[in-house]
Amino acid sequence: MIVHIDLESKDPIYTQVRNQIVEGIAGGKLKAGERLPSVRAMASDLGINLHTVNKGYKQLEKEGFLNIHRQRGVVIAPEGITKADAGYWEELRHGTRPIVAEAICRGVSEAELIEMIRDTYRSFGKGGETNGNGDH
Repeated sequence: MIVHIDLESKDPIYTQVRNQIVEGIAGGKLKAGERLPSVRAMASDLGINLHTVNKGYKQLEKEGFLNIHRQRGVVIAPEGITKADAGYWEELRHGTRPIVAEAICRGVSEAELIEMIRDTYRSFGKGGETNGNGDH
């Protein structure tokens, strides 16, 4: 099972489901076109409400990570995940601002923050430098 729920986490359970599936895709544990358990099966496996899993799956579908079909079930987007566009870059900037602000308040240096991000990026088996547009 790729998803493990932490009931002590401050993150809502549906967000944990969403984030762990994205991490599975990023790390290569989940491949394009691969089937995921149905909402009901995932909820049963995790011991959580099926509406919670459905909320996570629907968010992933909206974001382009999953395709959900009544007959074929839930699959990782077979055509691959849409590449970052200007809208995504804006969301990324918006989402990182509070993280960077809090790091500054807590005395984390720019170099330490960049190193942590680089280490996290590389933990998914990705290496090398990019120019900020996803190009090497």
